[in-house]
Amino acid sequence: MGVSGSGKSLLARTLAESLSAPFIEADDLHSWENQQKMAAGIALTDADRWPWLDAVGRQLGQLARREGRAVAACSALRQVYRERLHAAAALPIRYIHLGGSREVIAARMRARAGHFMNPSLLDSQIATLEPPVGANVLSCDVSEDPEAILMRARAWLIPSH
Repeated sequence: MGVSGSGKSLLARTLAESLSAPFIEADDLHSWENQQKMAAGIALTDADRWPWLDAVGRQLGQLARREGRAVAACSALRQVYRERLHAAAALPIRYIHLGGSREVIAARMRARAGHFMNPSLLDSQIATLEPPVGANVLSCDVSEDPEAILMRARAWLIPSH
């Protein structure tokens, strides 16, 4: 989880592959209307987000019950959003928070092509972000090597005995 451009999709997809777990790209579950708003540089409201978060959580819970685990890339910027995901999944959720400097993330957003998220929304995402805390959270800096973040995430999720 984290703001747009933090590397959520890359990490989650790679982590899911390494765990032989299903992967959910939460962006794919946004309504067409939400995608159009974001493309136009209009920040989503909580009313826009609730159905999306419910859909992400339901899919995450269904896949995790069927497959034993599942991995999702989802912004989940506020605590209330994470609570909504948890309620919809009806299972415990662990979060890997990808954070970093605005400059690094903005550069990543400018460099990617074909994504509906308008880079002008980065500041509103940063303002909305409530960094998660607790035993169910691993925080990583996006300036770290992606492979190092992946290895840290795997070790945290599957500790060796």
